[in-house]
Amino acid sequence: MSETLSITAAMPRAERAPVNPWIIALTVTLATFMEVLDTSVANVSLPHIAGSLSASVDESTWVLTSYLVSNAIVLPMSGWFSSLIGRKHFYMSCVAIFTLSSLMCGLSTSLPMLIFFRVLQGAGGGGLQPSEQAILADTFPPRQRGMAFAVYGMAVVLAPAIGPTLGGWITDNFEWRWIFFINIPVGLLSLLLTQRLIEDPPYLKQEKKNRRIDYIGLGLLAVGLGFLQVVLDKGERDDWFSSHFILITTVVSITALIALVVWEWRHDDPIIDLHLFRERSFAVGNFLMFMVGFALMSSTVLLPLFMQTILGYTAEQAGLALMPGGFAILLAMPIIGFLLSKYDARWLLVFGLSLLSFALFFMTRFDPLIDFRTAALARVFQGIGLSCLFVPINTAAYAFLPKEKNNAASGLINLGRNIGGSLGISLVTTMLSRRAQFHQARLTGMLNSGNSWFETTLHSLIHKFVAHGASVGIATQQAYAMIANMIHQQATMLAYIDDFWLVGWSVLVMIPLVFLMKKVKPGGPMAVH
Repeated sequence: MSETLSITAAMPRAERAPVNPWIIALTVTLATFMEVLDTSVANVSLPHIAGSLSASVDESTWVLTSYLVSNAIVLPMSGWFSSLIGRKHFYMSCVAIFTLSSLMCGLSTSLPMLIFFRVLQGAGGGGLQPSEQAILADTFPPRQRGMAFAVYGMAVVLAPAIGPTLGGWITDNFEWRWIFFINIPVGLLSLLLTQRLIEDPPYLKQEKKNRRIDYIGLGLLAVGLGFLQVVLDKGERDDWFSSHFILITTVVSITALIALVVWEWRHDDPIIDLHLFRERSFAVGNFLMFMVGFALMSSTVLLPLFMQTILGYTAEQAGLALMPGGFAILLAMPIIGFLLSKYDARWLLVFGLSLLSFALFFMTRFDPLIDFRTAALARVFQGIGLSCLFVPINTAAYAFLPKEKNNAASGLINLGRNIGGSLGISLVTTMLSRRAQFHQARLTGMLNSGNSWFETTLHSLIHKFVAHGASVGIATQQAYAMIANMIHQQATMLAYIDDFWLVGWSVLVMIPLVFLMKKVKPGGPMAVH
């Protein structure tokens, strides 16, 4: 009997039956989709939030800024946290924090309370995207990573596109608090599935030992990225460097980030592993992902604004015009994932950059009379172009990194996309305002007695208003007001076109960088020199 017991004790524990990797992919995508959605879903609800909590609309923008700041700080630290406490525990902690803070956001009774819980929500959400990417990179063999990243890409690219429309619909039909409450069932389901299905790989369990906390790096990272996000989010509203607050915040951010780079490069156990940028495919991939975020978020802001301010669409109509682009992403992502198993990722990147720039240049032909179909078609082209970029970039960036670097790499590549998105939004909104002023001044200067169009239009409008019963004086004022409105609309239209040109050229000039990446053999990470 004792022999039997000793033999049983010596036997290894039975391994858990392997889980289908696609179930794991869907499990980790659940929470990530909700997190990315939360970066944009609250945008259209700000006036309702401000009114409900007795705050100004300008004060309510901290609901967005606070989330983005804490999100940006946690993103690059996710790899370090995963190796410190285990990726599964870190991921589940992030889901739990995100879910609980979503509940508290919905229950908030004051603006400071809401901002506090948005900070927690952003911190919890910041660890989800990098953890999911690392889990996918470890779960799937190289030949299947393209399809795995396609599932992840559908969540990350689609969520910002539908966020404003979904947020507006929820706010109009229910209450703004439900934009946070909808996260709760998804978070609980994600926690349950993660606990049952996901395990840390063996190398990560070994890595958990002997980790030291880099307090200086942690502080520099929080200050540098936190202040940078405040600058990007608040700069346009405060007229950039004419504001002492923005100027001081910029100086602090730049100083902290420079110090962070110097410190982390020399540190033995850094919070963020900057040495990953020595691998050129990862470095180029990170920069290209920065540009994907730039193009995605800037156009996601511009198109609904254009449709509502120039075309006169309602928020719901603008959302419907953007919807075909979302369907295009859903359809294209799996196809791109399949093509990656057949063709070199670099050629898909060239095609994607070309198509994305074509879509943006196509938008420069917009005018106030375009129809619904034209606006929707431009978004479809853009969606397919983005699909051709997101999956190949991730696949190529991870191809030449050792497995134990997947966590650190995922944090950096997601940070690049998020900072690119923030920079894109700040740049295009600033340029939209400045160029509209420029074009309005130029067009107004052309209105004089020698301008035949002005004279003809003015007299035609005066006669029209007089015919409807107005006096000559009132008719003249109404005619001038209408012409001023026409000039303002035309100036704004030209400013949108300038923005589309800027983003289009920014994407197009990225094509030569693609060939700095190493060739990835279809189905595997073998380099060809």
